[in-house]
Amino acid sequence: MMSSSSPEEDSKEDDKNEEANRLLASQSTPSTYSSSDSDSEEAEFEAREKILIVDVDSPDSFDSIDSVPPFSWKKLWLFTGPGFLMSIAFLDPGNLEGDLQAGAIAGYSLLWLLLLATVMGLLIQLLSARVGVATGRHLAELCREEYPNWARLVLWFMAELALIGADIQEVIGSAIAIQILSNGVLPLWAGVVITASDCFIFLFLENYGVRKLEAAFAVLIATMALSFAWMFGDTKPSGKELLMGILIPRLSSKTIRQAVGVVGCVIMPHNVFLHSALVQSRKTDPQKKGRVQEALNYYTIESSIALSVTFMINLFVTTVFAKGFYGTQQANSIGLVNAGQYLQEKYGGGLLPILYIWGIGLLAAGQSSTITGTYAGQFIMGGFLNLRLKKWLRALITRSFAIVPTMIVALVFNTSEASLDVLNEWLNVLLSMQIPFALIPLLTLVSKEQVMGDFRIGPVTEKLAWTVAALVMVINGYLLLDFFISEVKGLFFGFVVFTGTSAYAAFIIYLISRSGSLDSTWISLELSRRFAYTEN
Repeated sequence: MMSSSSPEEDSKEDDKNEEANRLLASQSTPSTYSSSDSDSEEAEFEAREKILIVDVDSPDSFDSIDSVPPFSWKKLWLFTGPGFLMSIAFLDPGNLEGDLQAGAIAGYSLLWLLLLATVMGLLIQLLSARVGVATGRHLAELCREEYPNWARLVLWFMAELALIGADIQEVIGSAIAIQILSNGVLPLWAGVVITASDCFIFLFLENYGVRKLEAAFAVLIATMALSFAWMFGDTKPSGKELLMGILIPRLSSKTIRQAVGVVGCVIMPHNVFLHSALVQSRKTDPQKKGRVQEALNYYTIESSIALSVTFMINLFVTTVFAKGFYGTQQANSIGLVNAGQYLQEKYGGGLLPILYIWGIGLLAAGQSSTITGTYAGQFIMGGFLNLRLKKWLRALITRSFAIVPTMIVALVFNTSEASLDVLNEWLNVLLSMQIPFALIPLLTLVSKEQVMGDFRIGPVTEKLAWTVAALVMVINGYLLLDFFISEVKGLFFGFVVFTGTSAYAAFIIYLISRSGSLDSTWISLELSRRFAYTEN
């Protein structure tokens, strides 16, 4: 028996269906986009750019929805790439600044924290990859749909602020390296201009495919590993103190700032957004649970290997400066600008002067990280603002967002070595304070069954991840308190800082309050589509 309905009810039902179809169409993954110009411009990875993962041994044996194909070294190789691009953020000049200062001021005592921060960073990056694989969309896109407009714009602003802060460190680090390798012929501002052109290098490499881009970054990581391992071998740090530094946690009031820098440098806000997008360079059918789990397994292995390499490189840098400068008069004055010269005075030449070894490693770190920063900027801006631009134009816009402030900073702060080092130190603090605005949305989304389906994280992982986030926020609270005590002078300035701090804390509380309730229309519709697809 058919039920009757009024024309008004039919009209409302038609409106609902039309809205549902519109939302579903707008949330289609890049691989389902049409070949029209406007759609292909918006896609982060076009269908033709994605790497096809095939079952090399038995292509037809594991085509069911739930089965996970057995491990294959060939398939691990096909999945290898996104984790190493992500790992570049753990090796940028800001990290090297934190490493050398931790070594010079704290000796070997913060190596345990470096290891712990790397493990925490691995956990966060695996959650980011999980969101990207399971949903077929990256974190900035998901945030755009999850939060109201005002909160979305604030999150975008914070992400851009973190990206600009990181890029200032990366570009200035590259410029310092260029100055070293040119024997001082090229000033800092010239190095900044040269480094700014990496946007075009990035676009050139991207045109030749994802694998070519990943290979170029592999070469840069290998260059860093070789350079800093060479320095490690030349300086011969104490093996016993190295092991004690890793195994025995130690922290004193004199090394709090360096400890904060170590944590803040390893967990990079823009990198959380980046990894969720990079994993979409491989074709994975989100409707097939077995294929999604397979991709997550391979990305876990790849990311773990990549971050093990970055830990060793950071360890090399920290121990070299711990051996050479801990307890010396130079310890408190050493920084990214003068580190090479101090190394040269301490250890001299050899087959290749250590100054140039340091310069080569620093240049590889700066160039690779600033290119991945450009990459992350595209995803962040495109995802939050839903921009429909050609890739070259989007890269140029995002590059300009960061390079203009960097040029200003390079000119203003290029008055002394001390001023640049102080700038780098406070940029590390700035990045640390931006971490909650990437972590809280990530943990909110990855914990929700409405978003992740069967791939939402379990209660143990969820508690562990929130513990990491809480630890970072406690560190931020200490930084703000320390800032109040040491820097705030005058009633007006105190009022401004207090207002800003209150707004910062209020927004964090707002984000946390939303983590328990997620009522986005597009999520319900997307799940309905997936279940319908599975049943058919």
